[in-house]
Amino acid sequence: MYTNKEIWNVTYPIFLGLLAQNVINVTDTAFLGHVGEVALGAAAMGGLLYICIYTVAFGFSVGSQILIARRNGEGNYRSVGPVMWQGTVFSFVMAVVLLGVMYLSAAPLVRMLITSDDIFHATYEFFTWRIWGFLFAFVNVMFRALYIGITQTKVLTMNAIVMAVINVFLDYVLVFGAWGFPEMGVRGAALASVIAEASSMLFFFIYTYCKVDRKKYGLNRFGRFEPAMVMRILRISCFTMVQYFLAMAIWFVFFMALERLGQRQLAIANIVRSVYIVLLIPVQALSTTANTLVSNLIGSGGASLVIRLLHKISRMSFLIMIGCVALCVLFPQVILSVYTNEEALLRESVSALYVVCGAMLISSMANVYFNGISGTGNTQAALILEVFVQVFYALYIVVVGMVWKAPVDVCFTTELIYYTLMLAGSIIYLKKAKWQNKKI
Repeated sequence: MYTNKEIWNVTYPIFLGLLAQNVINVTDTAFLGHVGEVALGAAAMGGLLYICIYTVAFGFSVGSQILIARRNGEGNYRSVGPVMWQGTVFSFVMAVVLLGVMYLSAAPLVRMLITSDDIFHATYEFFTWRIWGFLFAFVNVMFRALYIGITQTKVLTMNAIVMAVINVFLDYVLVFGAWGFPEMGVRGAALASVIAEASSMLFFFIYTYCKVDRKKYGLNRFGRFEPAMVMRILRISCFTMVQYFLAMAIWFVFFMALERLGQRQLAIANIVRSVYIVLLIPVQALSTTANTLVSNLIGSGGASLVIRLLHKISRMSFLIMIGCVALCVLFPQVILSVYTNEEALLRESVSALYVVCGAMLISSMANVYFNGISGTGNTQAALILEVFVQVFYALYIVVVGMVWKAPVDVCFTTELIYYTLMLAGSIIYLKKAKWQNKKI
């Protein structure tokens, strides 16, 4: 059984890594928020569309991470490398194919999703620059899977700091045209993110070559492409790929509903969503830790201790989130002012922020237990639960956002429903289902 210190030693580098990685989303929103509401809306819609596609690769990497963690827990270290390299090749091929498809279909796709002409043009401009990041981000997630799977997570912090510093600097000079750089607006924000992801990939390759015992983990040679290995990874990850895609696609439905309410409502939603993403960082870090520690624990014969481990991690997550929520409740306008200096927009965003804070308290536990299901190797069960919960989510947002045309704060109450159902479903599964002897 893992101690609190051992859990935290795995978690905090992931947390710092996620914090720095999310600087990309936060700084894009912050800089473009000072350009105008149209630019802010474009970053919201274009960024979400990018992430919807990116989550396919992320879901594949989570399946790879589960397999790597299981082999690490078994002490079968040399089997880690083949999973990593075969998965990386497959992920990169996906990136090339999806880049081509999205580039050719961007205009009709964005037009179908967005009604405002101004937001359509800005979103199309942002998206067609942003999608070049697939070539680097799809490789980065495999390195992330490797280091989390073998519980050597400190490198994620170093990598993410490099990416964050580059992104913040380039956002500043390319969005506003500072220091002799061209003023590119939304294109500058997209290009800054792509260059930051390319820098991240380069860092991972250099670190792995110089610092990792490549022979121990079977990383010292690539060998031939093995379709059988890729299919083995896909048997686990296909469900997480669909799961993560659906999770982000439903977010896109949410923003489609708000875009039809007007530029102001979309701007409020994007600001609050950006704070929401930051609040999710400690939850995501602990959830990722839960996923990999559960898989390692089962691999080492400790299946009977899994639920106790998840209880311990969820308590840590909940206590941390209480502190984060308290700061948001006490100083809402200070936090929101990072994204805009318009007084009216600040005031109108506060109530939606409070709703999100309530949802985050439930999320802090729900995500841990839910990721525990994936850690057992039963990614199909996780997908079924995700689909079940999202049916209610989608129906709620269609009725409230598109039919009733309720304000943003009421629309955000869908997050309360989503996480409540996820928490209840995850606990029921872990207590009632037979997952202890799942082989992967």
